[in-house]
Amino acid sequence: MSSSSAFLRSLLLTSFVSFATPVLLVGGAIVTLMLVGCLPLLDSLSQLCLEQLLKFLTTFGSGSALQGVLVIGCTCALVGALFDAYAFYRYQNFRGD
Repeated sequence: MSSSSAFLRSLLLTSFVSFATPVLLVGGAIVTLMLVGCLPLLDSLSQLCLEQLLKFLTTFGSGSALQGVLVIGCTCALVGALFDAYAFYRYQNFRGD
């Protein structure tokens, strides 16, 4: 396999994983807070935490929590891709190619 195709495959995989990780973490936090809200004693705490999380996401999403999650995911994907490109560049220099 050529070096460029391995680089592109690695870059695509890194970008996908870097995008999916924060999206799944935020989604998991929202689902967990909704489930904890079903418990009688933790209802108000769960509602407060969920409200704060959604306010945080709307800050990044210009008023939309879904856009906020996507912006954070895209930013993490870009950072992951840049890190992967840097690591590939450093690996090529250490090998002497």
